[in-house]
Amino acid sequence: MPEGHTLHRLAKLHHRRFAGSPVEVSSPQGRFASSASLVDGRVLRRAEAHGKHLFHVYGPDATVHVHLGLYGTFDEHVLPATAPVGQVRMRIVGKSHWADLRGPTACEVLTDVEVAAVHARLGPDPLRRDADPDRVFTRISRSRTPIAVLLLDQKVLSGVGNVYRAEVLFRHGVHPLAAGTAIGRELWDLMWADLVFLMRDGVKVGRIDTVRPEHLPEATGRAPRQDRHGGEVYVYRRTGMPCLVCGTPVAMSDLAGRNLYWCPTCQPV
Repeated sequence: MPEGHTLHRLAKLHHRRFAGSPVEVSSPQGRFASSASLVDGRVLRRAEAHGKHLFHVYGPDATVHVHLGLYGTFDEHVLPATAPVGQVRMRIVGKSHWADLRGPTACEVLTDVEVAAVHARLGPDPLRRDADPDRVFTRISRSRTPIAVLLLDQKVLSGVGNVYRAEVLFRHGVHPLAAGTAIGRELWDLMWADLVFLMRDGVKVGRIDTVRPEHLPEATGRAPRQDRHGGEVYVYRRTGMPCLVCGTPVAMSDLAGRNLYWCPTCQPV
């Protein structure tokens, strides 16, 4: 599932390409047709993201809400538009570009009240200006749930997925099974600032890079990472490989149905 930086990157792209002018919105597949007609021909005011949710705001009581889920994708193209291929849930056509949405978990037109309800059930997003890290710390510091579970709970913190979770815990030497109550305020402030830094970089470059300069291939002479996710990381999907800092084999286990990666030496119990 795409992590939060991907949705914010999409929101910036769609705002730049489509906002400020009338757009054509359709549903070649048909499943979104009646809702598409509510916004077809209207001016897209802005595109924004909150966690893993994308919002195309057209005006009062008309916002297209998209959650990509595991399989959703947007294809982006320069005009002229071509005939739809496959199951296109939503097509948006602007002055210079067009985009096709396929396979989302959610694609719906919401009223302002419904949009507010989506935002209300989501935790603060490190990539949003209105994010409140104090609110996250309050939830974390009162819970004995493992910090690795809390970081993926979108009601606690929005936009962080398995990669950012594994990497921020490594970068701060926190064992993933440590209880939320074990995370002090000073440590949380450092982790939050790091998430903001890493995720903003993800928006900028379009991939997740978490390795500090002194541990990069060009500094250490090791081979670059070969993985379909791209980017240089410390522990994510590096099971059994030597830790880039201490050389200990990276560990992996299952926690709440998600793979957990950590270094037993750098992240002691």
